[in-house]
Amino acid sequence: MSINSFENYPMSWKPSIDKNKKPIYQAIAGQVEKDILNGVLLPGTKLPPQRELADYLDLNLSTISKAFKVCELKGLLSATVGSGTFVSYDALSNAYLLEDTKPKHLIEMGATLPDNASYEPLLLQLKNMLQESDYEKWFGYGRAGESLWQKDAAIKLILRGGFETTVDHILFANGGQNAIAATLASLCKPGDRIGADDHTYPGLKTIAAMLSVQIVPIKSENYEMSPNAFEYACKNDNIKGIYLIPDYHNPTASCLSIENRKKIAAIAKKYNQFIIEDATYNLLNEKPIPAVASFAQEHRIYIASLSKSIAPGLRLACVAVPIRFKEAISKALYNLNISVSPLFSELAARTIVSNQFENIIKIHREETIRRNQVVNKYLSDYTCLGTETGIFHWLLLPGKLTGAEFEKLAAQQGVQVYAAERFVVGKSCPERAVRVSVCAPETLEELEHGLMILERLLQDLK
Repeated sequence: MSINSFENYPMSWKPSIDKNKKPIYQAIAGQVEKDILNGVLLPGTKLPPQRELADYLDLNLSTISKAFKVCELKGLLSATVGSGTFVSYDALSNAYLLEDTKPKHLIEMGATLPDNASYEPLLLQLKNMLQESDYEKWFGYGRAGESLWQKDAAIKLILRGGFETTVDHILFANGGQNAIAATLASLCKPGDRIGADDHTYPGLKTIAAMLSVQIVPIKSENYEMSPNAFEYACKNDNIKGIYLIPDYHNPTASCLSIENRKKIAAIAKKYNQFIIEDATYNLLNEKPIPAVASFAQEHRIYIASLSKSIAPGLRLACVAVPIRFKEAISKALYNLNISVSPLFSELAARTIVSNQFENIIKIHREETIRRNQVVNKYLSDYTCLGTETGIFHWLLLPGKLTGAEFEKLAAQQGVQVYAAERFVVGKSCPERAVRVSVCAPETLEELEHGLMILERLLQDLK
């Protein structure tokens, strides 16, 4: 029997649990999820202390702890030692950003797609490959031992992004997200924790949720991950590693300074933390910036993807891993991939080795600059973070409207943008911001039309 009376006692959550449903901890976890979905528990709500809730429900403390752990692994709750347990701000967010079909009634400015300038040169390269006498090999299984020269191409691509490595460290994956999944699957077990920026790539969130890996938000300073906050998490939050996007961070468009890259690498070495460095956007830099991996060679998993710099359909990522992680990640990639497409890996390798990829990147950059000139025409009066070579911007909203409310409002007017709530991690408070992609619209005219709509909505918020 409960020893306290809770009739007039203030509690943020007073659930009613059917104790006939077994196991009870699952019933409690189900009630948490139901109340979040129904708006009874709002994002950011601090739940009652576990001991207090156990007393209120007349249950063992271990039952409450088990229920909360289930909800944490689902990403519904976020717990911090000394602070308590909160409803995650991203509990209701839709992290799956690329829809099954392209929205026909909306101007697409949500997904981070490059323009289609690379398609013609890739088509010509592909036609040449298919005219070779042994073309049938591109349609069979790829074998690791047959891709040695492609690993040389991977080294060249990775060096262009700011990191120098060797062939014995290279693995291939079917895209960057696939590489992240294999890395977490091989280096983490259910219940493990990793750190990430308080707003981060939603693909990381969906992978972590699938693998029951918890993401701990690392605070930022001026949109850069704080080394002090990272070290605090190493000491207090029991994390095993971190996920970083140092160049053109998704979604805030920030760039990690050289000083902070060195500090974060030093902390990772000090506390034996692995670093997943997502270099998806590194090639957007006109000149390479030294990767975080350069300062922590034995702790980094460096992922160079072609999706944002050349073409999303290539579905290839080159991964540089320390020897101590190579076998485990290689096995995870095999189980997830079976094999990388020989056709696409050969096409990518030829494009890189022939230096054609430099010309493709240049063409993309020139088109992106043109598009950002149009962005500046309409959004120059607002805080719109990003650079002239970036394919998206982080638009801070005036007034009091949340990012989620603005996303909904923009969609009603025919423009798709993505709110901060989609990117936020755990109990971090989402910024009042949206991510605006400038290369997703098929034409400059479509981009301009979308920007006109956004500008009109922003003027109404002032």
